[in-house]
Amino acid sequence: MNKKVLIMNGDGIGPEVTRQGLKVLTAVAPMAGLSLETDEVLIGGAAYDETGSFLPDESLQKAKQVDAVLFGAVGGPKWAKLDGSETPEKGLLNLRRELDLFANLRPATVFDALVESSTLKREVVEGTDLMVVRELTGGIYFGEPRGACEENGRKGARNTMVYMEDEVERIVRVGFDMARKRRNKLTSVDKSNVLDVSKMWRTVADRLAPEYPDVELKHLYVDAAAMELIRDPRQFDTLVTGNMFGDILSDEASMLTGSIGMLPSASIGGDYALYEPIHGSAPDIAGEDKANPLASILSVGMMFRYTFAMPKIDEMIHKAVNSLLTKYRTPDIQVEGKTPVGCEQMGDLMLEALENMQPIATPASG
Repeated sequence: MNKKVLIMNGDGIGPEVTRQGLKVLTAVAPMAGLSLETDEVLIGGAAYDETGSFLPDESLQKAKQVDAVLFGAVGGPKWAKLDGSETPEKGLLNLRRELDLFANLRPATVFDALVESSTLKREVVEGTDLMVVRELTGGIYFGEPRGACEENGRKGARNTMVYMEDEVERIVRVGFDMARKRRNKLTSVDKSNVLDVSKMWRTVADRLAPEYPDVELKHLYVDAAAMELIRDPRQFDTLVTGNMFGDILSDEASMLTGSIGMLPSASIGGDYALYEPIHGSAPDIAGEDKANPLASILSVGMMFRYTFAMPKIDEMIHKAVNSLLTKYRTPDIQVEGKTPVGCEQMGDLMLEALENMQPIATPASG
């Protein structure tokens, strides 16, 4: 099979971690029986500096012509003082909307080798394996009206949370379908005791539940969900929620794993898919070989699972990562007794670990 992947490095540590993800993608593709074509385009601040746009039309059009996008990170202080309507992050939001990447899958798995790196006790986090399904193209990040406002001589700003029923239905269905592939437990997170949008969200989830009799549906307010993620994260299997709540909860879940540098993600829609680490561009360490590339590498694993329908390759990558973590650590997860390595070396070590594994070339549904 021939597959096309577009590389969007972005800013800060984006090019560094994406380079390691591409290394793994290139090495594993032949093991999976894939013929791989790759191309690279600009996005974010790097694109703005060269073209005057955070999302050049060429980059967008090429993203629509490939099987998947491997994305780095965008943003940094260099572009922070620009007009609020023009930011690197806005370029990413526009990319998500243009590709209709409405479902963001963010797994939070505590690797055995990283239990001690979590800020929580071993007995709390050990065995944690959850998935946050975040709606990605609606809600308060996109709602209108927005921006500066003035009323009765008082200056202010506003953002609007808006969801239509069909938008909620399609993301909740992704949540139910994901739960079916995992442990058949779905937690829908809202704020229906305060927000009209959330009341509608809960109504839609309850209406769909009879179509999934094998999945146990539970509702939680977002503040309660945030508390329960810290108190007892192992109770969760799959969580589905809106754009802003999902953004916050998935970052909170990242700290269960020991570092935000460990969490991959997949953004999927009807025809397109984008894979990226959930961390930011970390401009303070850019170019210093200190970044953790494992989230980008694990994002490549998700690409094999969700776009290429090869979950066993994803499992192989997870196994290799867990093996490496027993010996080697990047600075963000360094502990006494482990060998410190940089971004580049961690990528090279991943290649060595994968070369010693049994090749898997049989596609399977995932």
